[in-house]
Amino acid sequence: MAQAFQRRPSSSLFATDGKPHPLQDTLMVVTLVLGALSFITAQFHHLHLLSSWSGLIGIITGAYGQYISETTRERTFLIVGLGASAVGFFLGMAHGGLFGGVFD
Repeated sequence: MAQAFQRRPSSSLFATDGKPHPLQDTLMVVTLVLGALSFITAQFHHLHLLSSWSGLIGIITGAYGQYISETTRERTFLIVGLGASAVGFFLGMAHGGLFGGVFD
């Protein structure tokens, strides 16, 4: 006697709905990578161009990812990437900005 497999709701914070979300997952990974890049390069004053631009792009991709996200897992990692992007962006701006003295 075969019983139908019933999926029980998971109590995990990172539970997914069981459906693929390729665009949301791509935005999540891009935001995390840009956030890490921006945060790490913000620790070096001479890398302010890379830090500020990667932070700005990470903020934009993360914000759009939050807008279209469907699961808690996506939202959680998007917030982590957004936070790192924002810190890197603001430190990059403090160290020289997006244009680095080109338009002085």
